[in-house]
Amino acid sequence: MQGSAPTHFELLGGEAGVRAIVDRFYDVMDEEPWAAGIRAMHPPDLASSRDKLFYFLVGWTGGPPLYVERFGHPRLRARHLPFAIGEAEAAAWVRCMDTALDESETPDELRDFLKSRFRAVATHMRNR
Repeated sequence: MQGSAPTHFELLGGEAGVRAIVDRFYDVMDEEPWAAGIRAMHPPDLASSRDKLFYFLVGWTGGPPLYVERFGHPRLRARHLPFAIGEAEAAAWVRCMDTALDESETPDELRDFLKSRFRAVATHMRNR
């Protein structure tokens, strides 16, 4: 539709922009001592985790539904129930994502919006 506002996916820079955020998110998780608790919930090789978050975020931000095409409905809460996610784990996840967003070239208004949405998702994932 000509003249319509760009999607969040487009404002992030498309697949390359989303991939950069996802890669930085997992780099922070892998490097920072304060993220050790959530890092331990992931496999030693983060390649699959990186891909799944990338696929999810592409669709979630208005790009092609890559995650749904590969895995079906995300069922985020159900997929995270096997992991003990409390306040500390949710906060560490948000801190990793905040760092990735802060270091990206995301427009300020979109960055603030995404941070608020990611906080809400992290709170929803808590099961402890």
